[in-house]
Amino acid sequence: MPDISKRAELIQPFHVMKLLARARELESQGKNIIHMEVGEPDFNTPQPIVNAAMEAIKSGEVHYTPAMGLLQLREAISNYYLTQFNVSVSPERIIVTPGASGALLLALSAIIEAGQSVLLADPGYPCNRNFISLLEGKSQLINVGAQTSFQLDTELVKQHWEKNSTAVLLASPSNPTGTTISKQNLTGIIDYVNEKNGCVLVDEIYQGLVYDIQPSTALSISDEVFIINSFSKYFSMTGWRVGWLVVPDKFISVADNLAQNLFLAAPTPAQYAALAAFNPESIKILEQRRVEFKARRNYLLDALPKLGFTIPVAPEGAFYIYANCEAITENSFEFAELCLEQAGVAVTPGIDFGVNQAEKYIRFAYTTSLESLKEAVSRLAKLVNELK
Repeated sequence: MPDISKRAELIQPFHVMKLLARARELESQGKNIIHMEVGEPDFNTPQPIVNAAMEAIKSGEVHYTPAMGLLQLREAISNYYLTQFNVSVSPERIIVTPGASGALLLALSAIIEAGQSVLLADPGYPCNRNFISLLEGKSQLINVGAQTSFQLDTELVKQHWEKNSTAVLLASPSNPTGTTISKQNLTGIIDYVNEKNGCVLVDEIYQGLVYDIQPSTALSISDEVFIINSFSKYFSMTGWRVGWLVVPDKFISVADNLAQNLFLAAPTPAQYAALAAFNPESIKILEQRRVEFKARRNYLLDALPKLGFTIPVAPEGAFYIYANCEAITENSFEFAELCLEQAGVAVTPGIDFGVNQAEKYIRFAYTTSLESLKEAVSRLAKLVNELK
């Protein structure tokens, strides 16, 4: 047998998977675990979306679609940008993908040459840097903190742009911090990177899940950006594996070619389900859920500091709180293990999101009911008091 490829060995696992495996083991032993580690809505897919998928399957819509996706769905996404953001995006620029992961892989494959680098915020979603490594690119991790809302800004990009830099990858709202990037900084970054003949990719998968601001898109600033989005988070369709990518005109043909070869097409029943996600009946349900997420966020913003956690920046979106735990522990991974073993609360340590002060941070996902969050806080309070 050949050796494992060096490329594959560079891919790092999620550290939280070890905790999740242990959580499942404890649950099998009868212990109650409150899951605040999973980046997945606890709500089931709205019934109108499920009904649309079932109808499509009954009607025999189970064959391949074009690699770019169903034209009806691409047109529906185009109309979504027009009605929600007053932005005109041609359906030709929209590719339906197997989740946001498929969209990101497609975008990076279109722009990265071996040895070129992509600027990323640290902390940030770990799969982003792993995808870059898989394509033999390099991740330029840039430390960000509360002073920039845990986002890259124009000055940071200017300071760290190098000769081999080819792109900047942003996320707004972001994982793990839930913060958004300002329009001023986004505009500045796009303008600067365009001057350098590079490109900007913006992960907008939590776009619909914002609470005190209006949803926005980088497409309102420029057509020369790659936009990654998904039906997973706001639309509660994680397991359906359907997302989309918006590309600049120059990349339409190559994106089609890559999609044909990388994944052929997104799942057909999931695409028909996604069509129903834009229906008023579905949106009404999703907006009710967004209000519930906001209530959960507000509860934790009040409760966690009382336990000794510091929240440097209140999240504006997604369903995460990235909390500093250094007043409680010097090692967030060991603390996460304690939370699981002694309190029955599963959380994600900062090490999963980079190296920038990772030992000082815990990510709390409010992807469980408000009642469960209150119980989790009660359990954590007891644990923290015991550690004093």
